[in-house]
Amino acid sequence: QVQLVESGGGLVQAGGSLRLSCAASLRTFSSYVMGWFRQAQGKEREFVAAISWSGGTTYYADSVRGRFTISRDNAKNTVYLQMNSLKPEDTAVYYCAAKSSGVRVTTVEYNYWGQGTQVTVSS
Repeated sequence: QVQLVESGGGLVQAGGSLRLSCAASLRTFSSYVMGWFRQAQGKEREFVAAISWSGGTTYYADSVRGRFTISRDNAKNTVYLQMNSLKPEDTAVYYCAAKSSGVRVTTVEYNYWGQGTQVTVSS
């Protein structure tokens, strides 16, 4: 059974930083595109960032580009999201996801999802 387990969420003041981690039980982790999405209360789930199998290509939503950095460690089956200069509008539940295909990585068409971790940014 595939499991994606997020950690690292919490409460932070505006301008602060958090680092999210996602540990995946995927047998062939390095063959999956990994993504981060978020869902604020009352809103639809939205794309945040994604990273290719090797880590050589990254994708970001315009709202986080320059502030967030996605990375992965294939030896540890883990993907990270470093979030800097956080804003109150970044408050949401953040989800990790895995995708076996390398197309449409900014959509919610992922094969596996984690349970999410709450990030709250106070003003």
